[in-house]
Amino acid sequence: MSDVLQRINPDWLLFIGVFLGVLLLVEGLRQLLSRRETTDEARSRRMRMVSAGTDIQERLDILAPQRKSRLAGGSLDLMGLLLAAGLPPRPGAFLFAAVVVAGAVALGLSAFIAWPLAVLIASAISVALPLLVLVAIREERTKRLASQLPDALDLMARGLRAGHPLNTSIANVAETMPDPIGTEFGIVVDSVTYGEEITKAMQKLGERNPSEDFTYLAAAIAIQHESGGNLGQVLAILSQTMRGRMMMRRKIKAMSAEGRISAFILSGIPFVMVGLNSIITPEYYGGVADDPLFMPLAMVALALIVTNGLVLFKLVNFKF
Repeated sequence: MSDVLQRINPDWLLFIGVFLGVLLLVEGLRQLLSRRETTDEARSRRMRMVSAGTDIQERLDILAPQRKSRLAGGSLDLMGLLLAAGLPPRPGAFLFAAVVVAGAVALGLSAFIAWPLAVLIASAISVALPLLVLVAIREERTKRLASQLPDALDLMARGLRAGHPLNTSIANVAETMPDPIGTEFGIVVDSVTYGEEITKAMQKLGERNPSEDFTYLAAAIAIQHESGGNLGQVLAILSQTMRGRMMMRRKIKAMSAEGRISAFILSGIPFVMVGLNSIITPEYYGGVADDPLFMPLAMVALALIVTNGLVLFKLVNFKF
């Protein structure tokens, strides 16, 4: 035994010790951080405001204010876009940030191009890019809402079957489920507490989230409120229908994945080939670039490539 210990290289023992120490450190930090989820982190944005002591009117002014700010002559509801994205409804701050970004980009581009062109490009970037980001955030939040809504309906249905009133079932969803569904149902609770009818509050919920699922939910509650019926069973069936539709969409998306990849490849190959030819043999296009027909034919080819890409993506993207 002593001979075996003498043959062991001390450096290996050092390496093993360092490895085990780092492994224990990483695992300890992981467990420590995983246990640091406080009640504020576990709750929705509305519940954090409730914990902070805000009253109902203040919460409604922040989470569901009146949409009065419109951009581009009323064609774009900027406040509605911010609310749908789950961001603070401050269109003035958004526009101020866009102006600041435009000024910074124009100042940077002015070192390379003329001032008028720099201002034009900077204005386009500062307007288009933030709006595209807002639309992407809104779409992601809409997907999260759609995935959370069946669970919320099941929770409401179980509460109704247990004998709880509808207001209590909605409040249970607002208190237990995370954002964004928790905050959306919390706005309904605050609106009803402030004196609004529950049917009107649910209708506004559908207006804030223009989705057929929320429209069906508002219609079911309105019908039950007027004529009565087993709302718990209706919500359970509606939840099953939503889950079935989501599963069908995922199946269709998986089946059309090959077509989407083909569309990406076929749309990108012409640009890759042009780039490779320009690098490997610069005279391939450079030798005919001065020809009067080169630019018109290049624009026609580019238009055909873009049209081909749009047709391919239209064929493999299904909306139902």
